[in-house]
Amino acid sequence: MTVAEELTPETPETESEEPIKQRKNGLYPGVSDELAENMKSGWADTELRDLEPIAQAAETAARRAALSARFPGDRLVIPAGNLKTRSNDTEYAFRASVEYAYLTGNQTEDGVLVMEPVAGGHKATIYLLPRSDRENGEFWLSGHGELWVGRRHSLTEAEKLYGIPASDVRELADRLREATGPVRVVRGYDAGIEAALTDKVTAERDAELRVFLSEARLVKDEFEIGELQKAVDSTVRGFEDVVRVLDKAEATSERYIEGTFYLRARVEGNDIGYGTIAAAGPHACTLHWVRNDGPVRSGDLLLLDAGVETHTYYTADVTRTLPVNGRFSEIQKQIYDAVYDAQEAGIAAVKPGGKYRDFHDAAQRVLTERLVEWGLVEGPVERVLELGLQRRWTLHGTGHMLGMDVHDCAAARVESYVDGTLEPGMVLTVEPGLYFQADDLTVPEEYRGIGVRIEDDILVTEDGNRNLSEGLPRESDEVESWMASLKG
Repeated sequence: MTVAEELTPETPETESEEPIKQRKNGLYPGVSDELAENMKSGWADTELRDLEPIAQAAETAARRAALSARFPGDRLVIPAGNLKTRSNDTEYAFRASVEYAYLTGNQTEDGVLVMEPVAGGHKATIYLLPRSDRENGEFWLSGHGELWVGRRHSLTEAEKLYGIPASDVRELADRLREATGPVRVVRGYDAGIEAALTDKVTAERDAELRVFLSEARLVKDEFEIGELQKAVDSTVRGFEDVVRVLDKAEATSERYIEGTFYLRARVEGNDIGYGTIAAAGPHACTLHWVRNDGPVRSGDLLLLDAGVETHTYYTADVTRTLPVNGRFSEIQKQIYDAVYDAQEAGIAAVKPGGKYRDFHDAAQRVLTERLVEWGLVEGPVERVLELGLQRRWTLHGTGHMLGMDVHDCAAARVESYVDGTLEPGMVLTVEPGLYFQADDLTVPEEYRGIGVRIEDDILVTEDGNRNLSEGLPRESDEVESWMASLKG
């Protein structure tokens, strides 16, 4: 970062012919005419002329066609989003909006997909920033220029990759201000685009667009299923990596586990799909423990909830609860086996034609039966379930849809999701858990501080289901044998 501190001027809000501002405390006061002229020439032609369409080009085209059929006559605007400042002049790593990436396959900041209504459907155009301008010096003077952050595709290259006509996004806001007729926009990603449409859209109509795009992702196509399997396979290898270095985690902290899994995610994928939960000991009872700064001790359990995200944004979401020393204690095994049995019941309920809620109800019933059996809550089981008393220790729902978001399809209507029916191609998690807080005086002391969750990614098939993450052992004896083989 030291070079950037010396040379990078302030980045203009938009790329234009205006002079590029110098950073307030930059060490160079300006650019001489001679240097500016020198930087304009002497560069090789780097246009890429042999590009092939992206792997999912046929699928993204089919998705746009379905979107067009749903909203005939409406102009549809789907932004990728903009960079977000992390601190001062540094930004968070960019991740395009799911809606935009789902429909285009493109992942660059400031992009916008516009579908203009025409006779018989829509004409799609992808609006992007073109290559850095070498005439005005943007490519080497702007903090977002090519020599600072890397080469962008030209608009011609983008057309070949994504199969969509491409135009300069810097012209889009003016075009949208002049647009007539009904318009819908996916909100929350690009304030400039929304401002250009402020008098043309309504919250209700925009919400309908977002709901449709969320529900469209409920059933995955073959490309998506393949990407999810890739994500899961890399995640399995990430869990194996963690088991091999548990001794180093004991010598340091949960951060060693987090960092170990992150390495696998970055080497084989785009990133982690969500903040890794590396929860050892009592931290396993905190459902979203992402601080990952606690000790890892022999004799405790490690709850690792993590997923690799592929380069196309599909994420796995897998949880295993592992004995740090490789062997469950008697009480740990008792609790673990109860969760395993609940998960088995939940997975068995995942099948086409079944209700989405079935797997949750099946798993909750098993956990409730065990809690009554152990004397932790007064039965009968039906009473406990009716009053929800088991939730003191089960806490969360038993799963969710999975895809380009770890909690995918979240904007779908309740009747299409939670109250819906399972169909082949849906992918969801089944993840029951039991959590006995360290300060819970209603349970015997030996239970306190133990948290167990087991989570797998399940594809609904024509005749039942397939566990995409079956490569990771689940049954307690198999977990111990697996850990021993990796450590030994």
